[in-house]
Amino acid sequence: MPPELSELLDRAKSASGDELKVLLHEPREEILTAVLENPHCGETHIVLLLERLDISPNLIEAISRQTKWNSSEAVRLRLACHPRTPKRAALAAVRQLYLFDLVRVSLVPSAPADIKRIAEETIISRVSHLPIGQKLTLARRGPSRVAGALLAEGHARAVELALNNPFLTESQILKVLAKQEVPERTVAAIARHSKWVCRQTVRLALLRNKHTPAAVALEFLPHLSVRDLTDVSGLEDLAPHLRSYIQEEIGRRGKLQEHPGRG
Repeated sequence: MPPELSELLDRAKSASGDELKVLLHEPREEILTAVLENPHCGETHIVLLLERLDISPNLIEAISRQTKWNSSEAVRLRLACHPRTPKRAALAAVRQLYLFDLVRVSLVPSAPADIKRIAEETIISRVSHLPIGQKLTLARRGPSRVAGALLAEGHARAVELALNNPFLTESQILKVLAKQEVPERTVAAIARHSKWVCRQTVRLALLRNKHTPAAVALEFLPHLSVRDLTDVSGLEDLAPHLRSYIQEEIGRRGKLQEHPGRG
């Protein structure tokens, strides 16, 4: 071993203060591994190290194996989020996170997709047992699937916040509307929301849902194609009043085609 490397390894194992922080930026893995043996190396140093996206899976694995770091929520959060964390270590970390750290994992762009999915599923599994204050916070800024779960649950204030959540996607709205047991207030809120009700796929999904207010459905029937209206009118479980309105609209279009000047 070159003398300069040997000296640097010794420094890495004993340095403190600013010198230790400087060593956290070392590109060589053997130096960083030596830092982990340093008695002055604390939670702050490990967090800084895990915020580097270029460190190796082996080094991350070494961090995850140390019990004193596993007890740190800040370290667990970064182990779960880091794109190079070995799968086993990432799973162990994400399953021990607190609620809003799970939210952070689910929203970090660089976090592995499967870990983000597990974080979301963990949050969703807890939703029904959460106090209303936490539900409202999740509805406001939780990931799309969590916002969808809160929509499906149907608490009035949570529904309002979830519909304005910037992460909520159209696909989640459609999944909620496809559930037969979705609360009436949720359907009515979607049907009256300016962002969502103007979308063609959402309008069709609303027509298929028995809880959609008739007055709202009547407003957007004229904006749907005859093909879409015909498809929806043929659904077996379509609400009778909606089927009647749709058939009237189809008939009206037919008359307009026969007599164009009567529009």
